[in-house]
Amino acid sequence: MAANRINFTKASLLALKLPADGKRAYYHDTKESGLIIDVRSTGTKTFYLYKKINGRPERIYLGQYPDMSVENARKAAATKKGQIADGKNPQDAKRKIRAEMTLGELFVMYMERHSKLHKKSWQFDEREFNKYLSHWFKRKLSDITRNEVQKLHTQIGKDNGLYQANRILERVRGIYNKAIEWGWEGQNPAARIKKFREKSRDRFLSADELPRFFDALNSEENETARDFFLMALFTGARKTNVLMMRWDQIDLERRTWRIPETKNGEPQLLPLSMQACDILKARYAKTESIWVFQGSGKVGYFNDPKKAWARLLERAGIENLRIHDLRRTLGS
Repeated sequence: MAANRINFTKASLLALKLPADGKRAYYHDTKESGLIIDVRSTGTKTFYLYKKINGRPERIYLGQYPDMSVENARKAAATKKGQIADGKNPQDAKRKIRAEMTLGELFVMYMERHSKLHKKSWQFDEREFNKYLSHWFKRKLSDITRNEVQKLHTQIGKDNGLYQANRILERVRGIYNKAIEWGWEGQNPAARIKKFREKSRDRFLSADELPRFFDALNSEENETARDFFLMALFTGARKTNVLMMRWDQIDLERRTWRIPETKNGEPQLLPLSMQACDILKARYAKTESIWVFQGSGKVGYFNDPKKAWARLLERAGIENLRIHDLRRTLGS
């Protein structure tokens, strides 16, 4: 491998000349030993760690530039070298995939190496894969065809709705993309399958539904569920954030709620209405829990409002309303 050595910076990588058609060029970083970038004639630039393991030269994939920055590439290279120093070979997982693992085996690897580490919604991955794809877990990756994925997408659309079908299609596409990134050389069977067109929801409580909604709430025997629904309505916050509300996030004197992490990963400071503060004061006076909406399960907070929501809607005579629609109701 030709030893073209440069200091990897944003400017130096952008300035690299593309090789001739069908060719590739390699450049070594002068700051992180073993870090190289593979430049293709198509313009693709890929970071690798080039190092001998047990006397055998290995080229370990790190990521593509500019999706992976120079700083992160150096960190990844250092991490891989640390694993090698501890006697681990990062290529073993890659070879395992190339040896044609089953979808179930890939699922376990995907959850441990990607979903649980990088996705807040990893529990949904675990639940949805097991619910809709477990019948394929014992099959080899290359045995699952595009036609089968298309039929599954269509069937879920009929049985469970277009939105659910599209999310499963995204999960199949995503797990196969990871397999390819990790070294599997097959084709993604979910590629080029079109998602169903989804309609944006504009549902909120109408003027005639609001009195019935509040009357039904007043009759709700589960006080925690009742207060949770009211807080979701009065704050317009997402269901998960309201369920996980803690007392150390609340400032009743300033009438604010600091959500430590929203869906986009950023904190948010929300003003609290007088009605919301009244609910919080009443709950605070009779609890010793760290959670505003204490639950009886392992997580500690109330996390299953579905039964109470169904009771509420039946009592109020309201149809086709989701908890998330309370956000739109506040906005309306």
